Amino acid sequence: MLLELKNVSKFYYGKGTVSSGFTKVNLKLDMGEFVAITGESGSGKSTLLNVLSGLDSYEEGEMYVNGKETSGYTEKDFENYRKKYIGNIFQNFNLVNSYTVYQNIELVLLINGYKKHKIKKKILKVIDEVGLTKYKNTKVSKLSGGQKQRVAIARALIKETPIIVADEPTGNLDSKTAKSIIELLHKVSKDKLVIVVTHNYEHIEKYVTRKIVMNDGKIIEDKKIERTLKPDENLETNSIKLGDIPKAQNKKKNIGVFNKIRLGIRNTFNIKVKFLLLLAVFLFITVSAFGGYSSLKKQQYEQSNDGYNNFFRNSDERRIIIKKADNSEFNKEDYEKLKNIDNVEYIIENDLFLDRYFNVSTNNLSLYGNFNSINNLDKQITYGRMPEKDNEMVIVGNKNDYYISNTKDTILNSEWNITDNYGKSLTNEKCKIVGIAVKDGNNYNTEFYTSQNILNSIQKNINIDFSKIKIEFNDQILSSAYGGSQYRIAPNDNVPEGKAYVSRDLNSMTKKGNAIGYTVKINVKNMYFESNLDVQISKTYTKNTLKSLTGETDFDLHNGEIYINTNDYYNLFNKGNYQSSVFVKDAKIANETVKEIQNLGYKTLYIKDCLMSWDGGYGAIIQTINVLVFIVVGVVLFFISYFIIKIILKSRNVYFSTIRILGATRKNAKSLLRIELFTVLNIAFITVITLIILISNNAIKNAYIQDLITFLQIKDYIIVYILLTLVSILIANRYSKKLFKKSAMSTYRDEEV
Repeated sequence: MLLELKNVSKFYYGKGTVSSGFTKVNLKLDMGEFVAITGESGSGKSTLLNVLSGLDSYEEGEMYVNGKETSGYTEKDFENYRKKYIGNIFQNFNLVNSYTVYQNIELVLLINGYKKHKIKKKILKVIDEVGLTKYKNTKVSKLSGGQKQRVAIARALIKETPIIVADEPTGNLDSKTAKSIIELLHKVSKDKLVIVVTHNYEHIEKYVTRKIVMNDGKIIEDKKIERTLKPDENLETNSIKLGDIPKAQNKKKNIGVFNKIRLGIRNTFNIKVKFLLLLAVFLFITVSAFGGYSSLKKQQYEQSNDGYNNFFRNSDERRIIIKKADNSEFNKEDYEKLKNIDNVEYIIENDLFLDRYFNVSTNNLSLYGNFNSINNLDKQITYGRMPEKDNEMVIVGNKNDYYISNTKDTILNSEWNITDNYGKSLTNEKCKIVGIAVKDGNNYNTEFYTSQNILNSIQKNINIDFSKIKIEFNDQILSSAYGGSQYRIAPNDNVPEGKAYVSRDLNSMTKKGNAIGYTVKINVKNMYFESNLDVQISKTYTKNTLKSLTGETDFDLHNGEIYINTNDYYNLFNKGNYQSSVFVKDAKIANETVKEIQNLGYKTLYIKDCLMSWDGGYGAIIQTINVLVFIVVGVVLFFISYFIIKIILKSRNVYFSTIRILGATRKNAKSLLRIELFTVLNIAFITVITLIILISNNAIKNAYIQDLITFLQIKDYIIVYILLTLVSILIANRYSKKLFKKSAMSTYRDEEV
């Protein structure tokens, strides 16, 4: 016996009430029967059909399928039962209106695991059998009621199941069409169990082999009838034979990955209005995600630039300080390798002057700042012009700096003297500031951009500030500090090489009272090198002889200085380049450049990594708040998007219920929805990326967006894509959870209402 019911009852629960669908039904049904279930509206006949077809569960009794109990079936078990045994024909057809005739029939095979390339002939054959060949590529929304019912029958036949159930298959049809539909079912019943629910029994009376009458949820008549009509044995109305049915059942498979993708993509585009609405929502989500993410990156980036370092005065965000791993001197080969890195703009070979402040003064005005080459100036001149001569320079300062704002007329075109901390002039001639450039932000460091000639003069005096100088005279240490003692060495062109002029005060430190002929031992040591120089004292100076011997006039300022030859002096300190600075083109990818430099074997210090915050630590709190705001906005955006998508997809609920009725599992339906939303997401993402490319290449001009784009790197696009993908999956899962929480028929019934 194919189907058997023993004392089966079905109840409905809702709003605190219990109603009966049918009670204590006993029934046996087998292959080759054409069964008509009839009765008044509300008698329970459709409910009984739904239980027999596995669309509804039952609460009491037992239903057997091929002798096996079904009371312990889960929703998944009933899905498998519908897949293997049941072909459904509905009064309102349950077709996908946006699909063609061919696609509607193909659908049931695809979701039951058949491969697309193997089913075309089978589909065309069954379409021909129901007389719809010329409509195979017509959308079913354009068919008549009778034609739609034929599609539904074809779909049920091609599924190759032993049971066909039809709920009021002629209810919406004219008498002529209804007759043809019943005749078609009559022919099918030769090799199958056909169960038809109808309230117009007289329309099918001459075809049925069994009549079941229901009233008030009970079977009041169950009568077998000798067929008055025989099916046309020569007319092949089905593509299967009875002997094939067990094999067909065993061959049922779950929908394959490619079929899921095929149906998901088909569903994406089959309803244009729905697609455009979903695309608009995902465009909004994608643009919002990129806008919010890039704004957050911009805030973090700008905050990371607002800081200071008392040692590294030049805190340019593009600067990477480098040295060799063994502390040895840089050579040409080193600089060539570094210049070949794509993001490297230029290299300051001797970068110590970048972090030393010099005094630039004229008359009653003094400015302090560090120097750089005019070739490296990346700011637009705000006042004045660019330098044209070697002694001309440009000053760059904060727009809120008092001197920049209020003394620019004095600054421009005045002659300036560049001196060290002791007032010693570092250039042979005075310089002229001919241009002023202003900068924003919290960085108030003043910078002077000038010619290489002036820089060369300044560089000669750099290493002394970073070296420990030890001076010994007559076995006594005169100085062991960083140039801060009364006794310090100073360069002077009047002193012969290898000789020294010293203050007469040193005479008292000798036995004979005369320092001439004694040796002064000078040791210079810093983190990179150590050098020594022994010079012989050839002259001593007094207040009266200082000027004639050295050219200096201020005895009180210079008394105690040990003058040595200029070449001897600079040879002590200038031993090559041991520390340099690389300046990158794009600071936003400076960390990648740091890694490239490290891979070449150099040690690095990225200037941004060693800045102290101006805000006293509150920046980290602000940054955390910004991230939290971004997350909150993202969550709000998710729920707004979900609400809108839920409204758009509501029209698709019948579709998903239908495919579940046809044999798809909840998991299958969820996968199709995921693929559909994921496809729309990808189209939206590609569209936005295309716009970004156009804007970044100035094909579309938008300064604000162009600025935000600069803060995005390849990894950021990947992160945003992953986030958007998760959003699409979460929306699909959330929607599916609500849509598929009930049985297929319950969901379908709710949507039909």
